[in-house]
Amino acid sequence: GWKVSMKSGSLSYILPCNRLPVQLMSQVRVYTSNGQKKDLGSQDTNGSACGETLHKVETGQETTNAGQKQSSPKQPIQVKAKPVLKKREYGPKYTQNNFITGVRAINEFCLKSSDLDQLRKIKRRSPHDDTETFTVYLRSDVEAKSLEVWGSPEALARERKRRKEAEIKYRENLFRNQRLLWEYKEFFGNTKPRSSTAAMFFKGPGKVVMVAICINGLNFFFKLLAWVYTGSASMFSEAIHSLADTCNQALLALGISQSARTPDPSHPYGFTNMRYIASLISGVGIFMMGAGLSWYHGIIGLLHPHPVESLLWAYCILAGSLVSEGATLLVAINEIRRSARAKGLSFYQYVVQSRDPSTNVVLLEDAAAVLSVAVAATCMGLTSLTGNPYYDSVGSLGVGTLLGTVSAFLIYTNTEALLGRSIEPEQLQRLTEFLESDPVVRAIHDVKATDMGMSKVRFKAEVDFDGRVVTRSYLEKQDIEQLLQEIQQVKTLEELEAFMLKHGENIVDTLGAEVDRLEKDLKQRNPDVRHVDLEIL
Repeated sequence: GWKVSMKSGSLSYILPCNRLPVQLMSQVRVYTSNGQKKDLGSQDTNGSACGETLHKVETGQETTNAGQKQSSPKQPIQVKAKPVLKKREYGPKYTQNNFITGVRAINEFCLKSSDLDQLRKIKRRSPHDDTETFTVYLRSDVEAKSLEVWGSPEALARERKRRKEAEIKYRENLFRNQRLLWEYKEFFGNTKPRSSTAAMFFKGPGKVVMVAICINGLNFFFKLLAWVYTGSASMFSEAIHSLADTCNQALLALGISQSARTPDPSHPYGFTNMRYIASLISGVGIFMMGAGLSWYHGIIGLLHPHPVESLLWAYCILAGSLVSEGATLLVAINEIRRSARAKGLSFYQYVVQSRDPSTNVVLLEDAAAVLSVAVAATCMGLTSLTGNPYYDSVGSLGVGTLLGTVSAFLIYTNTEALLGRSIEPEQLQRLTEFLESDPVVRAIHDVKATDMGMSKVRFKAEVDFDGRVVTRSYLEKQDIEQLLQEIQQVKTLEELEAFMLKHGENIVDTLGAEVDRLEKDLKQRNPDVRHVDLEIL
């Protein structure tokens, strides 16, 4: 049976009294990481009693084994724990190792450039494409220097407040001076050479929009005279149509000029979407002004018909309008064909994807204008032949329906563009395959490629990097013999920690350089990709 039990610390030994021969260690030692040892047998309160009991067991065993060889000497068991570095508690906010640029040090801590000359300068990899390295400072050094210059945090806060007020006042004065300069130029004339914004209206989509504004403005004037002379509902719809086209294309010109603005801190990705916003407002304007007024006048003509005067002048004006609108339509078609050929797309794909919203609006408005002229001329001819004014009112309703269809298409395509649609699957596949073919990349996850408008793509992906390849890339730039000597000189935990921290930071910098290289290659091989965000998985 089981009769004898001994406890030592958390260990429990249960010994059979009459079946198994027992040899017990005389001492158990446990070594901790700080080198201290503990005798578990001396700490147990029941140790003496257990010792006497075990002594009796050993005595009985020796009696039964009389004449046999003496048992082997008892050896102590040593249990050693692995030494580990003490975990450091950094707290919720730790900025001792943060770097800060010279511009931020001067602006945020109210320092001078001469104050920074006395601080430690550190060369780091630049985040900008045009420079490889740039100088940064330790934030702790900058904070200490600012306290040395200003004496206390309260004095530094007062100086920041004063500079903020001075900056606001400077901006107010700058706005006032710019307004005075603009008034001066308006009064005396602007003798500066033509700006790049004005040059946009002499080529490409800007040229198409300006030609359409001039032609539609003349068409509105002559159609309005014909409506006043004849009182035709269809001619009134045509006049309203030309007025809506003129206003909308003026809005497109405003969108083109605003899209050329350079990015600022409030709009880091620029103002390219202003073209889509202007086209969207233009579509809404066509629906409200063009289609709405045409439907209204056609319904009034059906409810209260009145005889139509001589339509000879109306036919002449419609014929002239057909020629002018057709010429503008041809200009827009040629521009879209040229742009679609440059992008490798078909004419239909270029229009549906709304690659150039300004030219699309001109194309659709002029196509609708040509069709509406044909509808108005047909209905006016039927009214002249039959003397029934209802045909003329039906023509007004037909023109309004045509304008409503165009406006719905413009609203849909520009809304899709503003929402940020994805690029074509074939183009996305090419970008993914390019990244996956690089040796440093193991896998690509969560890929998103958004069309920002005007052939500008933003690419984002989470990249699983191969740490072995990154480390090998770092080692290829090092002196292996010197590195081996450093390893052989490591004797203590502190030296091992310093060695790992030094080369670990350098390997992380190498990983950042690999990310920059991938982003740069991706932009060079795909000019449409303007913004690349590669996140390390």
